[in-house]
Amino acid sequence: MPGMSSLAGARAGRPLGLPGQRTLLVAVGLVGLGSFLPWIQLAVGVSVTGMQGAGLWTFYAAVLGLAGALVRRRGAAAAQAAILGVAAVGLPAWQVARLLTLGGGWAPGVGLVLVAGGGIVALRAGWRLATAR
Repeated sequence: MPGMSSLAGARAGRPLGLPGQRTLLVAVGLVGLGSFLPWIQLAVGVSVTGMQGAGLWTFYAAVLGLAGALVRRRGAAAAQAAILGVAAVGLPAWQVARLLTLGGGWAPGVGLVLVAGGGIVALRAGWRLATAR
C-alpha cells in the first residue's frame, strides 16, 4: 500500500529526536521537582516551599518546557526552552535579591537551587535547539 510506507516512516522516528530535547526534559524534571521543595530555610527552623510563592510560576513554565521537549518543531521547542530558562533563572534570582534586602536569618533551600540549576540547563538546551543544524 502506498500510504503505509510514509506512515511507517513517521512512526519509526525517534521521540525527542531534536538535539537538545533530552536536555530540556532533564531541565523540566529539575524545575518541576524544585518548584515543590523548600526554597527558603529560616533561622527559626521554618522552611518556605516554592508553592507558597514564585514556585507556582516556575512549575507552570516547566509544563510549557515539557511541551517543548515533546514537540517536533525546532523553533517552537527552542522558544519554549527559552521561556522555561528565563522563568527558572529569573524568579529565584528575584527571590534571593528580595531576601537580601530583608536581612539575614535565612538560607536558600534545595528547591531554589534545583530550579535555578534547571533554568540554566533549559537555557543551554534552548541554545542547542536554536543553533543545531
